Amino acid sequence: MKVTINPTTCIASGNCSRTAPKVFANREEDGGFVSILDESPPESEWAAVREAEDLCPSATIRVEEDET
Repeated sequence: MKVTINPTTCIASGNCSRTAPKVFANREEDGGFVSILDESPPESEWAAVREAEDLCPSATIRVEEDET
């Protein structure tokens, strides 16, 4: 899994960092906008990352599945 974001569409809702705090952060110093902590999270985080992608109101998060 590879996670990317489009910082120009983020509205700083914070859903991502509440849902997958090991992968996303919404820091005050960044205006509350999302940043990625782990672009290739371990499998244990995949369900949370997919949920964060689904909950994002601005479709800022993109998840690319690894092809095996």
